[in-house]
Formats: sequence, C-alpha cells, structure tokens
Amino acid sequence: MLKDWNELFSKAKLKEYSKTLHAFLDEEYQNKTIYPPRDMVYQAFKFTDPKQLKVIVIGQDPYHNPGQAMGLSFSVPRGFDLPPSLVNIYKEIQKDENVVMNFDNGDLTPWAEQGVLLLNAYLTVVANTPLSHKRQEYELFMKDVLEYVETLDQPIVYMLWGGFAKKYAKFVKNPKHLVLMANHPSPLSANRGGWFGEHLFTRCDRFLEENGVEAIDWQIK
Repeated sequence: MLKDWNELFSKAKLKEYSKTLHAFLDEEYQNKTIYPPRDMVYQAFKFTDPKQLKVIVIGQDPYHNPGQAMGLSFSVPRGFDLPPSLVNIYKEIQKDENVVMNFDNGDLTPWAEQGVLLLNAYLTVVANTPLSHKRQEYELFMKDVLEYVETLDQPIVYMLWGGFAKKYAKFVKNPKHLVLMANHPSPLSANRGGWFGEHLFTRCDRFLEENGVEAIDWQIK
C-alpha cells in the first residue's frame, strides 16, 4: 500500500534528508549486515492504508539480532522467541482484553492489517549494534510522517510507550486524535510500574468505538 502514502513519500523524496539517507543506506547495505532486509524498511506502510489508519505504535529502532527485524515495531516473525518487551505486551493484552495470546507467535502483521501503524523512528540498524542508525534524516522523516498523519481526519490513537516515544506527543494537534502514554514494556521499565494495569488496549478500543470506528482485535493466535 505504499502508493496510498504517495502524498507523504512524494514530498519526502524532494527533501535533502531523503537523498542523504538513501545514499547512506546504499553504502551501509553494501558493506555491512543491516536489518531489516532492504525491501522491508518501509514495511509498516505497506499494510496500512492511511485512510484506514486507527492506531500508531512508535518504537525506537529494529531488533538487531539475525532474522528478528521485519519492518514492524515490536514484531518478530512467527517461530522466533518473543523479545522481553513483546512478552510484556502480550501479558498486558491478556489481562486487559481477557483473551489468550499465542506466546509462540510474535508476528504482529494482523494488527497492521487492521490499521495499526507499527513504526520505528529509526527504520534500520547494524547487526548487533542497537541505535547504530540513529540519524537526523530518520528524525526528519518521522516528523514528516506525524505531520502528515495529523492532517488525517479520522480518529487515531497514538500509543507512546517510554520516554523516547512520549516525546512525539508534541506533534499531536488534531482534536480527533488521542495520545495514550505509558512506561515502556521492557522488563526494566514495566516492572517499576506504569505499564501493567494501564488498560491501554481497552482504552484505545473504547475511544475508537465511541467515535464510530471498529475496535482493534489485539489477540494474536
């Protein structure tokens, strides 16, 4: 569905940061092991038509171990062990939504297909080196993404987990959009409080339904 985001991408392509970013990525993919695969860098946009966008979940950067990164924040392919943050996300969904989650399947594609944009701020990473592609170009692209989303007229929920994601709340100006903030689901943060029992998922669903939009089915089977 990248063509559905053409208004965003066509403007971004004209900006200097886009040119320098693509030149940088060409060099990195040629000389290093970079995740996710090049054709999955913009995977989050491929599943979700902006007209059907309901929720944005902002992560920091992709998983840096082999095979994990799939272009969707927090998601890993089926068959991989769930990273600790995703385990805590599943635990909270089970309690909040009163559903049974499949802890053997970390593929969040079903969320994306329902209108959940699973977006990392930094879309690529060097193998085994977290935040190695923390670059201004990605920050400028993220700003353009959020400014574009703020022009969309439908109800949208921003899920901002942890200090890094919370800083994006300042971009949310549209009165039809809701920000839900919590501590990060990583064990170090979640076990201090502010993640478990926050009812983020039922609060999100309630907001969508109250505004005439079908809720997200958060259960992963």
